[in-house]
Amino acid sequence: MDTRQKTHQSGGRDRSILEETRAGEDEFRVDIERIRFSPYFSRLSAVTQVIPQAGAGTVVHNRLTHSLKVSAVARSIAIGLINADEPTRKLVAGLGGCDPVVVQAAAAAHDMGHPPFGHLGEQELDRVARQTLGLPDGFEGNAQSFRILTALDSCDATPRGLNLTKAVRAAVLKYPWTRNEWRSRPAGAPEMLPRGVGSVGSIGAHKFSAYDIEAEEMHDVLSVFPGISKYQQTLECSVMDIADDIAYAVHDLDDFYRAGVLQYTTVSAELRAWLDSGTQLARIEDTDLDTRRPGHALERTWRHVAAKDPWIANAEAFRASVRRVGHDLVEGLLAVPYNGGIEADRAVTGFTRRWINRLQASIAVEKDPTVRSGHVRLADEAWHDVVVLKFVHSRFVLERSDLAVYQRGQTRIIASLAEGLHAWLEDRDDAARAPRRLLDSVEAATGEYRLLRAQSPGQFAQAGNGEIERLGRARAIVDYIASFTDAQAVSVNALLTGTSEGLWEVGRGL
Repeated sequence: MDTRQKTHQSGGRDRSILEETRAGEDEFRVDIERIRFSPYFSRLSAVTQVIPQAGAGTVVHNRLTHSLKVSAVARSIAIGLINADEPTRKLVAGLGGCDPVVVQAAAAAHDMGHPPFGHLGEQELDRVARQTLGLPDGFEGNAQSFRILTALDSCDATPRGLNLTKAVRAAVLKYPWTRNEWRSRPAGAPEMLPRGVGSVGSIGAHKFSAYDIEAEEMHDVLSVFPGISKYQQTLECSVMDIADDIAYAVHDLDDFYRAGVLQYTTVSAELRAWLDSGTQLARIEDTDLDTRRPGHALERTWRHVAAKDPWIANAEAFRASVRRVGHDLVEGLLAVPYNGGIEADRAVTGFTRRWINRLQASIAVEKDPTVRSGHVRLADEAWHDVVVLKFVHSRFVLERSDLAVYQRGQTRIIASLAEGLHAWLEDRDDAARAPRRLLDSVEAATGEYRLLRAQSPGQFAQAGNGEIERLGRARAIVDYIASFTDAQAVSVNALLTGTSEGLWEVGRGL
């Protein structure tokens, strides 16, 4: 069977609202075009991926360029599954199929919900959503992406959502559950919980793909994939997720090298010390590991990986990956400082292409995966390689104090925006002068909570009209802030705090 055809083809191609299509038109191609023409997609060009573009020229990826590269990698993986051996093709078809256009669409959409200022902005918006605005399920970038596709964006077929096929909507559900469905569950060992749930407690799941108001739609789109177990991604979603990991691990290192952030001496010292002193490091108690000393941070990473993913973590495979990364990244690429010349650019391109080709070709398909994996996953060796590449990324970029200072300032902007907009909407005498887009969003979100109370009472059974209206205002504020580019967030905050002198130019279109 051709894996490009959905096993549950009619269901997979269903849209939320029936609309006419042109003869011969591919339903999934319509989806990807709607996503790429979305203003939410366009704004990603001005949203931070990992480190800000300011001062780094055009060499640093933003969310848009990252999404385009994830889309290219995902397509290559999907085509590889189409051309795989017959047993793999049959397994893929039996699990619902893997259409290259669906994975491209999901890859294009996967970061649409990310707010300004990268991952720290996401964490801060979640904090203020829960603690300042009182939203039980807070904010999550993946859930926001699903909300954009199904409610916030619009097309000519419907004023709410892009009316995408179920296959594409399912393919963006990296964490196919809500935050709140994990609140009442007893704490469990990390290796027994789906990846992304985190330590279950009063906060619920850390990562999730739908808010309470989109939960019913999430379950509906997953229902056309009966071969996929609960809490498992569809195959197309798994392919997108793997492509995201590959792009994050490889292309971002490209950024850091070009920007002069990754330095040969420090990376080499860390990897070499761990390889040379592995036996001695293994004897050190967890509490005595000192990440200021070479080798200790990598040892801590290995222990963390071995504890959370014993189903795949292997000491010898990890050591082989450290050697591989040390040889090609450290002794190969970083040994020659980037000078902006043609030869340097060729060296970066060569490194990136080698690793992308290798990782996207290292794919395994399983009928019954572990709860922390997916039906499609990276093969064992490649999985360890990505862990080591991500370690380099985290240790030598994300943990830098100069980046931390910059990000701390950015989080204050997110908090200030939430507090300022909340106070404005609470001001009965002046709320009507709030931006039109925000007021429209309040009305729409309040209607969604009313409908949720009527159709699925649950935790909202006792919520009065005042509480429903409060939730609608809070969700609308989160939607509004999450839709900003980095620059818009700075500008609107300056207006709200009275520090901007540019009235009409800054405020236009908000």
